[in-house]
Amino acid sequence: MPTQTTVASTGNTVVAEAMRQCAPDVVAAYPITPQTTIVEEFAKFVAQGKVHTEYVCTESEHSAMSACIGASAAGARVMTATASQGLALMWEELYIASGMRLPIVMANANRALSAPINIHCDHSDIMGARDAGWIVLFAETAQEAYDNTIMATRIAEDPEVLLPAMSCLDGFITTHSIDRVQVMDDESVSEFVGDYEPQNALLDVDNPVSHGNFAGLGGPYFEFKKAQRLAIDRSKAVIGRVGEAYSELSGRSFGFIETDMMDDAEVAIVVIGSSAGNARHVAKQMRAEGVKAGLVKVRCFRPFPAAELAEALKGAKAVAVLDRSETFGAEGGPLYTETRSALYDLETRVPIVNYVYGLGGSDVRLELMRSVYTDLSDIATGAAEPSGLQYLGAR
Repeated sequence: MPTQTTVASTGNTVVAEAMRQCAPDVVAAYPITPQTTIVEEFAKFVAQGKVHTEYVCTESEHSAMSACIGASAAGARVMTATASQGLALMWEELYIASGMRLPIVMANANRALSAPINIHCDHSDIMGARDAGWIVLFAETAQEAYDNTIMATRIAEDPEVLLPAMSCLDGFITTHSIDRVQVMDDESVSEFVGDYEPQNALLDVDNPVSHGNFAGLGGPYFEFKKAQRLAIDRSKAVIGRVGEAYSELSGRSFGFIETDMMDDAEVAIVVIGSSAGNARHVAKQMRAEGVKAGLVKVRCFRPFPAAELAEALKGAKAVAVLDRSETFGAEGGPLYTETRSALYDLETRVPIVNYVYGLGGSDVRLELMRSVYTDLSDIATGAAEPSGLQYLGAR
C-alpha cells in the first residue's frame, strides 16, 4: 500500500497536487474563477522546482487549449484547467483535441455561464461540452477530485483510448471548501500513471505522421468520427480496469455510478457532484422515518453509464433526476433525458421526474431534498402523478 497523508485542503489545491504528481511535460492555462488557484498552485510548484513542467501562461483559454493541442501532438504529457466562460471559449479546440486523439487531461471547476454574469456553481459549462468527445468524470468531494485527476491521466493515455479527459469539481463548493483528503506519496502515483509513450508524435522523425489534414468530400472524415465513437466505447472497459486498480492501490472505491441504500429502495434520486451529500443525508433521515429512500450518484458522465443506471433503478417505484443545468427546449435537463433513455427498455416502466436545481449557486437546502423524496413517495403510492420539469427552490 502507498504511504497516504491526511490533509485538510481545498479541492483546487489537491487537484494541483495530483497534477504535480502526474508530472506533465506541459501545462498551458489561463486563470478564471473558480479554477484560478489550481494553476496558481501548479505554477508555484514549477517555480519551486517541485515539478519539471513547461508552464505556459497564455492570453486566453482558446490559446491555452491551442497550446495544449500543439504540445500533445508533439508527444508531451499535457494538462490544464478551466471553468465556465473559459471552457466555452475553448469550444472549437475541444473538438480538435478529441478529433486528433490527444490525451490531454483538464480540470474543470463547474460554474454557471453568462448571462447574467455569475461566478458560482452549476453544470451549464460542462453540459454544453458533453458531446465534444471528451471523457468526463465528476467529483462529489475534494478527495474524489484528487483521485479522478490521477485516474483520468492513465485512462486518457491508454492505447485503447487516446482521448482527452475532464475531471470536474463543483465551483466554490468543492474547489474552495476545506475538506479531509488522503494524498498518496509521489512514487506510488508516478508508478500508477506510468510514463507516457506517445504513439503518433509529430516530433518522432523516425515514424513521420501528419496532423490537421483536410478530409473533404469523399474523404475519411466519416471514418474518423466512427473511430472516435469506437474509442470512447472502448474507454468504458479501460475506465473500469483503471478504477479497480486505483481502488486496490488507494483503498477508495470507484464506480461509474455509486449507490446508497438502493438494495430495497422504492424512491431514489439520481444526481451528479457535491449535491449528492445533501441527498444522501436526507435519504438516511427518510429511512429512519420508514421511507425506503435511496441515492444514485453518477461519477462518470462520458461514457454514459446507461446499463449501470438501469440496473440500479429497475426496482424503484419512482425516480427523480436532479439537473444542475438547463437544456432549453428539450424534454428536461441533460442527466434526465439520458437517464430516462437508459430506463426505456426495462420491462416495468419506472416513473421518472426531473428537477432543475441550484443554478448559479442557488442554495441546495436539506428541505429541498426532502421535498423531492416526499413527492416521490406520493408518486410511488399513487397519491400523485409524475409531473413535468420543475425548478426546485426557484421563486
